[in-house]
Amino acid sequence: MKIAIITNAGISSRFNEGIPEESKRLKAIYYENDSKETLLFHQLLKCSYADKIVLVGGYKYESLQEYVQTLESGLQSKITMVKNDHFEDLGSGYSLYLGLEETFKYEPDEVLFIEGDLDIDNTSFERVVSADKSVLTYTYEPIYANKAVVLYKDDTDRYRYAFNSNHGMLTIESPFSCILNSGQTWKFTETDKLKKANTKFIDEAKGDTNLRIIQNYLDMGVEAAIVPLDRWTNCNTRDDYRKIVSYWENEK
Repeated sequence: MKIAIITNAGISSRFNEGIPEESKRLKAIYYENDSKETLLFHQLLKCSYADKIVLVGGYKYESLQEYVQTLESGLQSKITMVKNDHFEDLGSGYSLYLGLEETFKYEPDEVLFIEGDLDIDNTSFERVVSADKSVLTYTYEPIYANKAVVLYKDDTDRYRYAFNSNHGMLTIESPFSCILNSGQTWKFTETDKLKKANTKFIDEAKGDTNLRIIQNYLDMGVEAAIVPLDRWTNCNTRDDYRKIVSYWENEK
């Protein structure tokens, strides 16, 4: 069984910056003209190859539920929703942890994970899906410490991640032979190791980011393909959203 996980629990602080409280929106389901012009709808279409889609929410969870109920029945029937009640006091790792715990109930053969604020071109996404092993992704975007997640290969020839969750300066604490801008999309094919990685996270680093689970998985000696993403946009602001909509229009 193939399962895709999409996490949308965060509070969308930069997306809603300067917006009155009553007008704040969950960015995954934000739209201006067409209710199908949302990040979530486009991600769900890409993930519809999967047997199940596990959707993790938190902030404005009820609005996420309401949006899912508007989807066509074929897509809606694939979705299992999970609520993260700790979206304010724990990091992004807890959302992935909950998504994985739900996923393991179905005994999957492979798991795809994508963060809910991303838009990726269809061709690149298909390369991730069709790979015959676990996948790490990277983009061609410049690496800025205040927003990038860094993927690098250290002096032991292992891939590692570096990220500053406060969006400040970034330090890489080892020599490296390669440095890339992470595409924040992954595929896991060794699910027994993924279970162990998830358990290690909850036992040792419950408040950390989702990168801790992924690093735990890689540290078990997993062999992964490195897949580039040709067009990748991280939706942090409403201007980013409008840029993404223009891409969708050009790709029709």
